[in-house]
Amino acid sequence: QIQPVESGGGSVQTGGTLRLSCTAPGSTSKACVLAWFRQTAGNQREWVSSITFDGVPAYVDSVKGRFTISKDKDKETVYLEMNSLKPEDTALYRCKAGGYCGGGICRNDTCWGQGTQVTVSS
Repeated sequence: QIQPVESGGGSVQTGGTLRLSCTAPGSTSKACVLAWFRQTAGNQREWVSSITFDGVPAYVDSVKGRFTISKDKDKETVYLEMNSLKPEDTALYRCKAGGYCGGGICRNDTCWGQGTQVTVSS
């Protein structure tokens, strides 16, 4: 199974910008979707954004117009550009692969990265 690796988190003030990266070797399969989730201190997990093999993005309503997901197939990397950050965006951001990735099936509880922390102060 593939193991995504995230980077790019940090601490910013309200209105700031961060760019997260998720490198997932083996994620170039047409049946593999990469997604970003975030997990708050209360351990609630929320889907944030995802992108298909063909580059079709999707976002949760709360980040539409502020976050942009993109991918570099050659680098097997997905990016999440986060603008106009708000304190409620504070969370552990985790990358997950889903579908047929790297020669295996990524199910709900597999193919997760360890996460990168994003903290937004007011």
